[in-house]
Amino acid sequence: MNSETQFQDAKKLLGQLIACPSLSREEEGTASIVEHFFKSKNIPTKRLHNNVWATNLLFDASKPTILLNSHHDTVKANASWTLDPFSAIEKDSKLIGLGSNDAGASLVCLISTFCHFYEAQLPFNLVIAATGEEEISGANGIESLLNSSEFPEISWAIIGEPTDCQLAIAEKGLMVIDAVSKGKSGHAAREEGINAIDLAIEDISKIHAFKFPKISDLLGPVKTTVTVINAGKQHNVIPEICEFSIDCRVNECYTLEEVLETLQKLVKAELKPRSLRLKPSKIDSDHPIVQAAEKLGIQTFGSPTLSDQALLHYPSVKIGPGHSGRSHTADEYILLDELKQGIQTYQTLIKQLNS
Repeated sequence: MNSETQFQDAKKLLGQLIACPSLSREEEGTASIVEHFFKSKNIPTKRLHNNVWATNLLFDASKPTILLNSHHDTVKANASWTLDPFSAIEKDSKLIGLGSNDAGASLVCLISTFCHFYEAQLPFNLVIAATGEEEISGANGIESLLNSSEFPEISWAIIGEPTDCQLAIAEKGLMVIDAVSKGKSGHAAREEGINAIDLAIEDISKIHAFKFPKISDLLGPVKTTVTVINAGKQHNVIPEICEFSIDCRVNECYTLEEVLETLQKLVKAELKPRSLRLKPSKIDSDHPIVQAAEKLGIQTFGSPTLSDQALLHYPSVKIGPGHSGRSHTADEYILLDELKQGIQTYQTLIKQLNS
């Protein structure tokens, strides 16, 4: 199949995915679209929840296995859209629509790449997985595949996300902490009680001032930001409880548990993490995919944004067409030239690994 045919197939598939609403946990339609596309190419697939996956024709369990993965769920279209987010409008060399940039373009380019190498004799296996619930890091997304006995054992992964086709070799983890400051209620007009808001302010000031000493060359420092606060119900009552939330973006120098422990020693509030699942990651500089990228002149970087990489327990990189800053924005789009670039980049990487 020539490059123009691959591009047209990818563009058509992306248009179909855009036209089918696919909020996280509501991706039944787009999962079926992906299944139908593979069927049209005579490639058998399997499905778990709204995750669709397939292996290359000459799959050999004795070989290492590379996972090609991206997601087909989207966030909700915000109120600032000026166009129909589900119309897949082609205009000014762009394809406009919800999920076009994040991460539909990456997904269809990975699918195109998988189809291109489906029958090839390679020193490794390829597994393609189009997954759901990425935007909410849901349990029925890629994590459910990794826990499935039917899913092949993976050696390492390429995750498709908009990176301007640069290679993210590290990614920050995420931990959201719910904090509770406990005081003592009293009447606001009298000198009584212990104001939980005052206690929270003291702790928030400490969090703001504290700097984690280990700074990553790729990801920079750990970043902790208080983003939500709530206390009090009546103007004349000293609040005994103040609740606030801390958004923690963690570099690969620390585990989530270490960051939690450090913060708990720093403050008086009780800290409880919502999850310890979304871990930071970094791949070794001498890994074959990093070496392949360097030979091809592909720039490497550390990514501050979260992806399904955080749920993987083996080495991974993140790369794909489109620009991260367009994700979740009104009138989201992918340039058609970026779509072509995505197909070419993925296929060139696989060829380089095979050389």
